[in-house]
Amino acid sequence: MQNEQPFIAVAKGDGIGAEIMDAVIHIFDRAKVPLWYEYIDMGKSIYEAGHSTGMTPDARKAVETYGILFKGPMETPKGKGVKSINVTARKVWNTYANKRVFKTLSGVDTVFSRAGIPIDITVVRENIEDTYGGIEHQLTQDVALCRRFITRPGSLQVHRYAFEMAKKKGARRITCGHKANIMKLTDGLFLETFYEVAKDYPGMRADDVIVDDLCMKLVTRPNEFDVVVLPNLQGDIVSDLCAGLVGGLGFAPSANIGDSVCIFEAVHGTAPDITGQGIANPTALLLSGLMLLRHTGLMEEAALIENALLRTLEDGIHTADFGNAGTASSSTTAFAEAIIARFGEMPVHSKPVIPIPAPMVSFSADRPKEQVLLQSGVHKTQLLNGADLFVEYNGQPNALAESLSALLPADWQLTTISNRGTQVWPTGSLLTNCVNQYRVRVEKAATATITATAIFDWCKTVETVARICSVEMLLLIDGKQGYSLAQGQ
Repeated sequence: MQNEQPFIAVAKGDGIGAEIMDAVIHIFDRAKVPLWYEYIDMGKSIYEAGHSTGMTPDARKAVETYGILFKGPMETPKGKGVKSINVTARKVWNTYANKRVFKTLSGVDTVFSRAGIPIDITVVRENIEDTYGGIEHQLTQDVALCRRFITRPGSLQVHRYAFEMAKKKGARRITCGHKANIMKLTDGLFLETFYEVAKDYPGMRADDVIVDDLCMKLVTRPNEFDVVVLPNLQGDIVSDLCAGLVGGLGFAPSANIGDSVCIFEAVHGTAPDITGQGIANPTALLLSGLMLLRHTGLMEEAALIENALLRTLEDGIHTADFGNAGTASSSTTAFAEAIIARFGEMPVHSKPVIPIPAPMVSFSADRPKEQVLLQSGVHKTQLLNGADLFVEYNGQPNALAESLSALLPADWQLTTISNRGTQVWPTGSLLTNCVNQYRVRVEKAATATITATAIFDWCKTVETVARICSVEMLLLIDGKQGYSLAQGQ
C-alpha cells in the first residue's frame, strides 16, 4: 500500500503504555508529523482472550501490511506457558538487528554527567538467534538443556547492518563483544563473521572485546566506545547496562530492524504500580518514535521534536522518576505540553540536532510467496566423524565406559565421557561432581567410514545400558573439528 501519508501500526501496550503512547502521538500531531495510525490489539489482554501469540490476526495482518509497528511496553502473563510477546514479535517478523542508542541528556543526572564525561553509545544486538530461540528440553529430572544457535547467515546479516549504520552515523569505532574464548564455535562464528564484514569497511576501526571485559570498561570508560555489536543474550545484558549509564531504561530508545518489518518500542516495564496516575515518563517511547520518524525519512519533524525535548530537559522540566527533587515534577501530559511549547527552540547545553534531508519513505511490506532461506554462500566440505550421545546413567563413568566399550563396532573408538562439560573418563578427578546425565563421544578410526544410519543403529544397542536423551553428530568441516572438546580433555 502506498500513501502520501504512510500508515503505521500502533499498539499502545499494557500498564502505562496507553498513557505514554497518547502523549507521544499528541506531540507528533502537534508537530504535524505526516503519518496515519492504525491502532492494533497486542499484549496481556490479548493473551487472556485466548490468543497464545499475544496478538490478534488483524494485528498481525496490519503490521505485515504497513511494515512498521510502534509499540508501548507489553506484559507477558507469568506462569501460563506462553512466549514473550516482545520476543515473539521480533522473531516472527525477522527483525534481526536491535538498535539502542544511549546518550547523555542534559537534565538527567548520572555519575558520568556529574563528571563531565559525555556518553554516545549505540548497541546493536543480534535479535533472532542465540538462547532466545527458546529451544529447551528436560533431559532428565535433574538436567535441563537450552540449545544455542549462532548461524553464519544470521551473523552476517546483523554485522552488515551494524557497519552500514555506523558508517551513516560517522562512527569512529565499531566493537564486537563476545565470549569466543569460552564458546569457541558459537561466539567464534559470530566473531569470525564480524571480521569478514569489516573487510568491506577499511576506513573504520573495527576491534573486539570479551564481553566481561567490555562490561568493566563500559562502567569505567564508556566514552571510549561508539558502536558495539553483540550476540542476542549478551546484547540484552549490555544494553541494560548502558541504559544505566545514561539514567535508566526511561531514556533508552529501541528499534528492531528487519528487511520487511521494523518495530520501534519502549523497552522498560509496564509499571503497573503507577498505571492511571498520569505520572509516567514518556521519554524512551518518544525517542523511539524519533528513530521511527528518521527511518521513514521525516528528518525535519524528528529534529524539531528532539531539539524541543532537549531544551525541555535543560529547563529542568521532569516527571517524578528523574530530575531535581527540589522542583515540582510534571505529569505525563504536562511534560508533553512542555515539549510542544518549545517547538522551534534549540538546546543550549547540548548540540542542536540538524536534520539531514531525506526522501519520505513508505515501508508497506510486500509479502513474500514463501519463506526466505538464508544462505551465506560459503561452501565447505563436511565429513561425519562420530557422535556425541547424551545419556541418562546413575552410575560411575568407568562403569559406563566399560559397558559401552564392549558394544563398540571394531573401527569405532570411545574417546571421552564428560559430565556437565568436564571430562570424567578416560582421565579426570574424583573431585568432579557428576549428575545423572553424561556425554559419551564415539569417533571413527582414522581410516574408517561412519554413517548416520550406523550411529542410530548403534543407539539401539546403547539403550540396553543407558537411556539416550539426545544425539549430536560430529562433523569435520574443511578438516577442522566442528565440535568442542570437554574441559580437561
